Amino acid sequence: MHLSPTERDKLLIYTAGQVARERLKRGLKLNYPEAVSLISAELLERIRDGYTVAQLMEMGTNILMRDQVMEGVPEMIEEIQVEGTFPDGTKLVTVHHPIRLIRSLSETDNRGRGSEVRSQKSG
Repeated sequence: MHLSPTERDKLLIYTAGQVARERLKRGLKLNYPEAVSLISAELLERIRDGYTVAQLMEMGTNILMRDQVMEGVPEMIEEIQVEGTFPDGTKLVTVHHPIRLIRSLSETDNRGRGSEVRSQKSG
């Protein structure tokens, strides 16, 4: 199997994101690389699901909350950027301050995936 460098990067992000999900399930708080990989992997999956850039920017702030990461991690992650292929071309999705204290009230994920990562930890 021959993968392009971009495909290898996405596979690595996905794998690291899976490790982070497993650690959340065990009740562990995520460190910096785990948090970045989990948020990035979720965004890449949602790009594949057909969400818009605007929706992804909002969703990106609802994937992890402050109580799911180690102290200081939210302050270390000022933004996360992922590049994805949309129906109208390749675009860069930027999420500013992705780890918040509480979920956004205007969460736009109406397909039932908004609390997927959160619920794995709590139940």
